[in-house]
Amino acid sequence: MRKIYADLHIHIGRTSAGKPVKITAARDLTFENIAKECALRKGIQLAGIVDCGSPAVMKDIDTLVEAGEMVELPAGGLRYHSATTVLLGCELETVEDDGSASHHVSYFPQREQLKVFVGLLRRLVTNLDLSSQRCRLPARQLLRMTHSAGGIFIPAHAFTPHKSPYGSCVPRLRDMFPESGLADLAALELGLSADSRLADRIAELAPLTLLSNSDAHSLPKIAREYNVLWLDEVNFQEVLWSLRRQHGRRLLANYGLDPRLGKYHRTFCTQCETIAPAEPPVLSCPLCGSHSVVKGVLDRIAEIADYAEPRPPEHRAPYHYQVPLQFLPGIGAVNLGKLLNRFGTEMHVLHEAAPDELQLVVGQKLAHLVVQARQGSLPLLAGGGGRYGKAIADDSETQLTMGW
Repeated sequence: MRKIYADLHIHIGRTSAGKPVKITAARDLTFENIAKECALRKGIQLAGIVDCGSPAVMKDIDTLVEAGEMVELPAGGLRYHSATTVLLGCELETVEDDGSASHHVSYFPQREQLKVFVGLLRRLVTNLDLSSQRCRLPARQLLRMTHSAGGIFIPAHAFTPHKSPYGSCVPRLRDMFPESGLADLAALELGLSADSRLADRIAELAPLTLLSNSDAHSLPKIAREYNVLWLDEVNFQEVLWSLRRQHGRRLLANYGLDPRLGKYHRTFCTQCETIAPAEPPVLSCPLCGSHSVVKGVLDRIAEIADYAEPRPPEHRAPYHYQVPLQFLPGIGAVNLGKLLNRFGTEMHVLHEAAPDELQLVVGQKLAHLVVQARQGSLPLLAGGGGRYGKAIADDSETQLTMGW
């Protein structure tokens, strides 16, 4: 058994032929480039790519397997150069009976099951080639369809105010899945503006494993948030066991941004364009009185929470706040290259490299920033309304960029 670094929500910007998939994502974010970035630079051994249901992406996947660049594993997943295993995912938007919408990711062990699922989607999705498309089903029916094709189902960025279960649909997930409750969900993805402490104020989430993923729209943003799993082998079956906490497999830790850095952490007034400074829940603007607000994740959780303070279950993994290397002022391409040349991958820099070794490579000031990023101890200003929070290096005015 060993520790595995995993980011299970990564988007594709374009196919190898340049065909758009995620319009807002970078052009170089192809299926192969994601696998290569995870293996060679990030040190991510398990990557979930969530646009694999696009027929144009499926062609890229088939080509890579036929060329021997990817190997399909008997227990599920595609292995890239013996370094990174890719899970085949498909993110879709569901619509509830009242018209509210949310995003969910279905993951499949093999190409065969994915193709069965995509065949079922053809009558439900207008343009399968594009990412995160709306399907004409509520979440409970998409869950059943996923299981019928041999996949697993995870609600995505569950608390954000737009297109999420708690943020824009229901006060309780059980309202979305009344037949089985939450027993059929493989896990729950937190999103950038939440952490497990916030989620553990909601009683129904106690049985579920909570994931922190990047939702990356560019190669550098991969592993902006990630998970550490305890596995024997890196494949689909082992991942499912870890999410279910079976056969000794489990989630060891979440690593992510402090929720204050997320762009929807606090309520934002669209009239006076201010982020709410008052105690949550803020449901209208305390400055101008407007009800035209984007409700923050913290405010939404405070509104619907069962507990004033988190009550984590015994199995809950620790959540570590961490700022990724590429967001640090001074860690540009040159210094990041020096660190990777010396230590191999970003995971090694963030988890293993000693402060004195870092100092030898990039100097005392930048080494101190890396340690602060590792510890999650940089000063922060909260985000909201689509504007990311800001981390400030010491007392300077240099701010970190947290964009997609």
